Amino acid sequence: MNASQEPAPLDLRPLSARSVVLSLLLGTHPPELPVKDLVRAVEPFGVGGSTLRAALSRMVAAGDLRRADGVHGLSDRLLERQRRQDAAVHPLTRSWDGTWETAVVTATGRGPAERAELRARLTALRLAELREGVWLRPANLRRPWPGALDGVVRRFTARPEEGARGLAAGLWPLDAWAATGRALLAHVAEADRPADRFTALAAVVRHLLDDPVLPAALLPAHWPGAELRAAYTRRQRELTEEVLGGTGR
Repeated sequence: MNASQEPAPLDLRPLSARSVVLSLLLGTHPPELPVKDLVRAVEPFGVGGSTLRAALSRMVAAGDLRRADGVHGLSDRLLERQRRQDAAVHPLTRSWDGTWETAVVTATGRGPAERAELRARLTALRLAELREGVWLRPANLRRPWPGALDGVVRRFTARPEEGARGLAAGLWPLDAWAATGRALLAHVAEADRPADRFTALAAVVRHLLDDPVLPAALLPAHWPGAELRAAYTRRQRELTEEVLGGTGR
């Protein structure tokens, strides 16, 4: 169980040519841009044309990007990352009837790397670990279940006897998430320069990826999730229009 409620410091990572390109493409639909548009887009972030082209070459070689006829787009691996990001910003939910998803890890004999990968996949599905090998969450999300987990995890639905609000508070650091979310809202509102807005919005996405997206009945008062998503959507659209002239909307 995750009982820590200390708010995390804002995750404002420094910009590099690679991070600027990836953030632009991850926020663009479809996620591909001609080199000429990328050159223009990265200028406000202090990235020159030669630096950009060198970064693009390295990213193609590393499998981050694909290139065809002067257009760079996300690789299949990063297309999956974009899908996760889109789901974090616009999660699909359904009415909650009080039931919980339960996933029990049944596979044995897995090495440390495999166990870590499985934990990451279950966390990405917004499940939380109650005890070793037992993961759960309220059954209010609409999202596909990866076929690769069949035979590794068994799934059930249940109604825990423990109070739902207390159970949720023990599984996720809700107060800490909310405090960081409110700090990010203030930072996004105050950010003025394109580079500052860019780093702020990237931090918002990373924070939304950790949002458990719980039913409203299980959330603390004044939960900032919806406000954070609305602020991100609005400011990301404004920044895209500014640096790409509307390309990618």
